[in-house]
Amino acid sequence: MKVAVVGATGMVGNVMLKVLAERNFPISELLLVASERSVGKKMTYNDAEYTLIGMQTAVAAKPDIAIFSAGGDTSLEWAPKFAEVGTVVVDNSSAWRMDPTKKLVVPEINANVLTPEDKIIANPNCSTIQLVMALAPLHKAFGMKRVVVSTYQSVSGTGVKAVRQMENELAGVEGEMAYPYPIGKNALPHCDVFLENGYTKEEMKLAREPQKILDDRTFSVSATAVRIPTAGGHSESVNVEFEKDFELSEVRRLLSETPGVVVQDDPATNTYPMPIHAHDKDEVFVGRIRRDETQRHSLNMWIVADNLRKGAATNAVQIAEYLVENQLVNA
Repeated sequence: MKVAVVGATGMVGNVMLKVLAERNFPISELLLVASERSVGKKMTYNDAEYTLIGMQTAVAAKPDIAIFSAGGDTSLEWAPKFAEVGTVVVDNSSAWRMDPTKKLVVPEINANVLTPEDKIIANPNCSTIQLVMALAPLHKAFGMKRVVVSTYQSVSGTGVKAVRQMENELAGVEGEMAYPYPIGKNALPHCDVFLENGYTKEEMKLAREPQKILDDRTFSVSATAVRIPTAGGHSESVNVEFEKDFELSEVRRLLSETPGVVVQDDPATNTYPMPIHAHDKDEVFVGRIRRDETQRHSLNMWIVADNLRKGAATNAVQIAEYLVENQLVNA
């Protein structure tokens, strides 16, 4: 496969390259694509050196697959240009997620919706991916009515500038600020921009994307997204009200049998998911599974995943793997 990684120099782009190498993705030719200011610089992949190229050069090369992590504006402008030359684009930005003509895919859940006609495929929001990985098997079994989620999101979700701000604060060094306030020893109920309804864009992604992925608008999601000073891994406190009642043993069994989900749930041994343990892993970890004793047919759980891997890079590469394995892309 001729593969382009667009946004190769960014935080997610770097992880994408790492995941492609780890999973031995079949690459015959690799194109590392970056902004004009980075064109001509060198990067290493699998011990080989590559020269960064620009967008127009990458489109002219007609890659089989282009994995994008270069921001929404870049995706809106360039993904259609790649698609026009026959490239299948897997896009990690929010640009195409809610476009009714584009598929929003978590491979373990709904990869079967993909067809050879899909030339631009959207990768969901990082917080959404780990949420639906846990919700999908439970929704199928018990029927969700309402989900309330509060997130505890790593600064890495904002990018390099935010990680640097946190590191500077920990070292007592003054530097550039990614956030309007300090993040060290703090929690900011402010992920992405505020919208007219008082929610942030991140919160509305959590509200809308699960419905599209599960192809079901009979349930609702209400979200509060919070940024905390962790370096890697998002956590979520999730309350779910179901149509049907459930046994906790059945919940644990369903989650344990879901590919990509690991149950860590033993209060007696202080076993529960934490971002420090999820870091650099591809699984979604679920624990603190218990009944909501204030509401019938309701469940509480705690979900943790590495936002740069399953929340972004790994999910995108898994989509690309599915396309290759099912001959949905022309090599």
